[in-house]
Amino acid sequence: MKLKTKDLLTLKELSPKELEGLISDSIKLKKQAGKKLYKPVLKNKTLAMIFQKPSTRTRVSFEVGMFQLGGHSINLSPNDMQLSRGESVDDTAKTLSRYTDCILARVYEHDMIEKLATHATIPVINGLSDSFHPCQILADLLTIKEKKKKLKGLKISWIGDGNNVCNSMIYGAALSGMSISIATPKGLEPDKNTIKESAKMTDVEVITNPYKAVQNADIVATDTFTSIHNLEQGRTKKFLPKYQVNELLMKKANDDAIFMHCLPAKRGSEVTAGVIDGPQSVVWDEAENRLHTQKALLASLIRD
Repeated sequence: MKLKTKDLLTLKELSPKELEGLISDSIKLKKQAGKKLYKPVLKNKTLAMIFQKPSTRTRVSFEVGMFQLGGHSINLSPNDMQLSRGESVDDTAKTLSRYTDCILARVYEHDMIEKLATHATIPVINGLSDSFHPCQILADLLTIKEKKKKLKGLKISWIGDGNNVCNSMIYGAALSGMSISIATPKGLEPDKNTIKESAKMTDVEVITNPYKAVQNADIVATDTFTSIHNLEQGRTKKFLPKYQVNELLMKKANDDAIFMHCLPAKRGSEVTAGVIDGPQSVVWDEAENRLHTQKALLASLIRD
């Protein structure tokens, strides 16, 4: 489907219908991938990929996705570009718009993503910033749809740091009709505006008790306790140990609850090995689905 928005920066740019359409397109593309039936819908299209941060799943899935759809990708680190010599983000966006068809950026500060989108005349995709990670949530929603056969009416529980992934998960829950309960220490809550906007569409609960948050949960999700952007590691480590997702916590959720983690994971920290490697874990399907949802996103934004 063709999206009305030019950019994907947070996830709130999508309507519920557009989100549903992207998930449906992802399912179709996944079936094609299983049979190696790749349709070159992005032939002669080029994706510029800017990476300020290390990346495994984002870089590989976007690069492979462009290849499978007949397009091409260019990997650009700041040191490869004039950004390292002081060229502005504004001028970089304008220049890349003359050469390529889409910009993917994985950056430290969300402000850079917003500047790229403001000054680019081509679509800009947030591959992760300190505030949001919309591409991860598209994959998460596809995974939930596969495992639960629906999205609307489910309850997702987020345990730990109310970080960038959590912020986009809140929008994802609101757009898909899921409720969300977030258990996080005081001072590490998700973005207030994100909560306020999403609460108009669904139930958003922010509490400090992880055992209460997972009651009646269909999905339990977490992330590393210390995000790449978080420089207050000592403070975070001090407050988060009781927010570990372990076997006892999972037993408080529904019997058929699934466990999700965007990866990379630190076993023994935010999650035990018994949970992430156990029967309720869907993290590898979740990781694979980055490829399929990002192909659907790319096709929706830049295909002719």
